Amino acid sequence: MEKKFSTTNWIAAIALAVVLSALLTLQITSSYLGNKHKEELAAAYESVAGYEKFVEADQLFRSLYIKDIDEEELMDGILAGYVYGSGDKYAAYYPADEFEQYMEDLSGDTQGIGVSVIFNAEYNAIEVISVMPESPALEAGVLPGDIVVYVGLGDDAELVAELGYYGALAKLQGKAGTTAEFTVARGANLTEYVDFSIERGYVKEMTVTSHVDALDPTVGIVKITSFDLGTPQQFADAFNGLIAEGCNKFVVDVRYNPGGELTSICAVLDPLLPKGPVIRTIDKTGKEETVYESDANALDVPIAVLVNESTASAAELFASALQDYGKGIIVGVQTYGKGSMQTVRQLSDGSAISVTYRYYCPPFSDNYDGVGVTPDIVVEMDEALKEKNIYKITDEEDNQLRAAVEALYN
Repeated sequence: MEKKFSTTNWIAAIALAVVLSALLTLQITSSYLGNKHKEELAAAYESVAGYEKFVEADQLFRSLYIKDIDEEELMDGILAGYVYGSGDKYAAYYPADEFEQYMEDLSGDTQGIGVSVIFNAEYNAIEVISVMPESPALEAGVLPGDIVVYVGLGDDAELVAELGYYGALAKLQGKAGTTAEFTVARGANLTEYVDFSIERGYVKEMTVTSHVDALDPTVGIVKITSFDLGTPQQFADAFNGLIAEGCNKFVVDVRYNPGGELTSICAVLDPLLPKGPVIRTIDKTGKEETVYESDANALDVPIAVLVNESTASAAELFASALQDYGKGIIVGVQTYGKGSMQTVRQLSDGSAISVTYRYYCPPFSDNYDGVGVTPDIVVEMDEALKEKNIYKITDEEDNQLRAAVEALYN
């Protein structure tokens, strides 16, 4: 029987040979330099032992396993396992197709029909909470508040309640040029049914939404769901729009904001801060560096920032930077505590690895990794609201928002 070529075995063997070669060099050098290289030799021996164990396990598995191995899938699994085993909880391995999607998401451009949705537990269906500007959904007439009850049309129609939220969502999503078919219920009693067949396209994801406070027309509320490359312009547009509507005080809501892209958060903060540092970083050697500074132009308006336990990373930096400069009052509860940076590096086959490589710090205060940012005014969300979707809470009943508005007057 012909022996199948093992890509993984070959890679491991090459790696082992490289390490053995390095080990031999160290041994020769050590004979001349005495104990100087003891630590290097110990590390090299440890590396060789690790590769030997891997080769042994690989050979054993291949000799016993009754099916063929998909070498590409195996390598993806090995790299994913390496990242997991490293202990870096923010690290990630992206196969080539996933990395391509990751980069598209980072740019703020997504493929689909252009809606933001949530799970509606009352109807066991998908609810549209917003429709993106210049999107296929907007052009087709999809409305906020529409309840998606079926995906597919005619004989292909399937109840969302039977598919489940994520199963139905997967059928709504897809590449540009393909078609999404679904039925929504709308109206006061959801008695009106509307069928849609919409060609998916490229849409600009909306990470910023805004409105005038329902109880105080002088207060503008700006919600940032994440920081991607489109966020700075959306943030500027939101502020300018609210000022045009007569708002002179602002609440910026970053509850449930997981963070995002470094250049995005810096660009959002720049017009809000006076001249000075925006972010400092610390590398693995302890070296500190200021990587971004704001200019002297700063919007002079009262700002309160809403945070919660799911406010993380760049969103925490947003709050703490305003706090450091005395340009914003932080309201809510202690934030998540992710004060580290990841860098994403692409591999030769198009896949990529994300790894934590620096801590980042606010302009003047300490790094908050594992600690979080402490609000100036601590306000827990009312118990009655904790089980309610954040997008369904009104301005009137949102006690944390009301506390933030009150803080603007003090």
